[in-house]
Amino acid sequence: MIEDKFINKLKELPTHIRKLSGLVILTVIVIASFGILNIFFGQGDELVKKMKIEEERIVQERKLSQLISSLPSGILVTFEGTDHYRLTDEMYEAVCNATKLIPQRAIMGANFLNYRAHEIYNLNGNLIDETFVKWDKEKNKCMTGFIVSGNNVGINETITVSGEALSFLSTGIDTRVYFIKNF
Repeated sequence: MIEDKFINKLKELPTHIRKLSGLVILTVIVIASFGILNIFFGQGDELVKKMKIEEERIVQERKLSQLISSLPSGILVTFEGTDHYRLTDEMYEAVCNATKLIPQRAIMGANFLNYRAHEIYNLNGNLIDETFVKWDKEKNKCMTGFIVSGNNVGINETITVSGEALSFLSTGIDTRVYFIKNF
C-alpha cells in the first residue's frame, strides 16, 4: 500500500524531472559499480608505477644507446698516454653502465692472474656461471668480473674473479669489456 502511493506520486511528477532523476540514479549505479570493481580488482597504482619505471628505463637505455653510437669504434681507455680514445670520467661511468658483455679475451686475461679460477675454467669446459659489470659509486670505478664453479666436474668450489675495467671495446653497436685489472 505504501509502495503504491509512492509509485503514484512518482507518476504525477513532470516528465523532465522523472527523466532527470532516472539519469541521476543510473549515473550513481554506474559509478558505484566501478568503485566496487576497483576495490576487488584495483591494481591501478601498481600498474602506473611499473609503467613509469619502464618508461624511465627506456629513456635511460636510449641515452646510453646514443652515447655508444657517438663513440668511435675501437678501444676506449680510461688512462692517459695511449693512442686509443680516452674516456672522460662521465663517459667512463656511462659506458660502464651501458656495457653488459665480457668477451672470452678479457676473461682469459683475468684468469691467468688467478690460477685456481683458470684451472676450474678449463676443467669445466670453459663454462662461466655469471658475468657482471657494475659501477661502484664508492670507488668511482667500473667493476667487472665473472664467477666460475666446478660443480659440473665434481669440484665443490666457486671462485669470483673481479677487478676494474680499464678499457672497453666499442663496436659501434655495443661496448664490451676489453681489459680487466685484477686486484
